[in-house]
Amino acid sequence: MTQWDFGSALTRREFLAVATSAAVLGCAGRRAGAPSGSVVVFQGDSITDGGRDRTILEPNNDAAFGASYAALLMRDIRAAHPEVPWRFYNRGISGNKLPDLQARWASDTIALRPDILSILAGVNDYWHTRSFRYTGTTEDYERQYSALLAATRAALPDVSFVVLEPFVLRTGAVDASWFPTFDERRAAAARVAAAAGARFVPLQSVFDARAAETGPEAWAKDGVHPTPAGHALIAERWRAVVGL
Repeated sequence: MTQWDFGSALTRREFLAVATSAAVLGCAGRRAGAPSGSVVVFQGDSITDGGRDRTILEPNNDAAFGASYAALLMRDIRAAHPEVPWRFYNRGISGNKLPDLQARWASDTIALRPDILSILAGVNDYWHTRSFRYTGTTEDYERQYSALLAATRAALPDVSFVVLEPFVLRTGAVDASWFPTFDERRAAAARVAAAAGARFVPLQSVFDARAAETGPEAWAKDGVHPTPAGHALIAERWRAVVGL
């Protein structure tokens, strides 16, 4: 499957709903003449959200980034490349799953016209099947994820994707019963990234290795949400893959 074959893997209703709104907003943005070459958007759930102030919409605002890996990347990259007119946006929202991202994608992603779009999503797509009566399957997750990237590519042909691998550690809320089903989401994210030509940031093996040295609580006390050290590790791996 190439990046242009996503429609065959989606329901027609899902693809058209996302693609139509994305294309409209993308064209509007181009007509408005927004500058390009320096817009980075971070999307995802609570790991990306980081307790940010969601009322602040302008770029490069510390409070709008919370205490997340995205905040570390925003500060480090701007410091390392002050000559670039960067505009960083954090649009992660705690509790989000792929259907939630789909519902707000046009306004929270396409309208910002990112040059680099970074996404970390997938933990809730499994976790909420255990505790919140969510019925989405791995197949739903992969189809919906593919739809987002395909629609984004249609609206913004030059966008670069960064897909982060969803991960958990066996502590707190996470026990052996999460597996192997959670690993199916991880594999699906890797397939989505490969099909879309995205840079893929592996995280599970890195966290597993660190947890084996120090214990998992040092990196994610509840098994899902990273500690400050965990966020720093994500930022480190993101920079290693993306090259900034």
